[in-house]
Amino acid sequence: MSTKYVESEGRKGGLSARELKIVRSEEFRNDLKEALTVLRDGGIILYPTDTVWGLGCDATNADAVRKIYEIKKRADSKALITLVDSEAKVEFYVEKVPSVAWDVMELNSRPTTIVFDGGRNLATNLLAEDGSVGIRVTGELFSRELCFRFKKAIVSTSANLSGEPSPACFEQISPEIIEAVDYVVKYRQKDRSKVQPSTVIKLGAHGEVKVIRP
Repeated sequence: MSTKYVESEGRKGGLSARELKIVRSEEFRNDLKEALTVLRDGGIILYPTDTVWGLGCDATNADAVRKIYEIKKRADSKALITLVDSEAKVEFYVEKVPSVAWDVMELNSRPTTIVFDGGRNLATNLLAEDGSVGIRVTGELFSRELCFRFKKAIVSTSANLSGEPSPACFEQISPEIIEAVDYVVKYRQKDRSKVQPSTVIKLGAHGEVKVIRP
């Protein structure tokens, strides 16, 4: 486990002593290893994020993305959000990042998904019909380290069947969802903290801002 990353590139101010203890623990490392193996094999994971629990897969693998649509029983005409571990990674997946995006990512205290025009280097069935893509830089411990080690964007869509409420915690996730994935992350399963979906903002090529979900 690389502690250099979590200490130098973690959230501002570095990680707390408690967080450092977690990422260095054998349980956390094994959980991370299992999730990475599944992602690299094109499988689906159920994992905690900086918002609700999510279904995740390799965001560049069209077959894996298709599996998520099937699990959620959701039309593939609806785009999926992807997670990355740092602002610098955003440029690899967007043709042109509006300058205002850096301020939004830097200043927002609440998890914020930005919808950019011109998604690239991602599975085409993950993008919206207009080619746009929703990307969020995660600050949550497990999902951030997972993205960093996977070295690719990871899909993050709420762990519920299409049309049903997003689960506020792990115990609210449908057994049908749990049984459909290839790996269920153990970290934070007992966490009962109240969470909400992210704010969603669409940025135009010239910096126009549209709030999709406040």
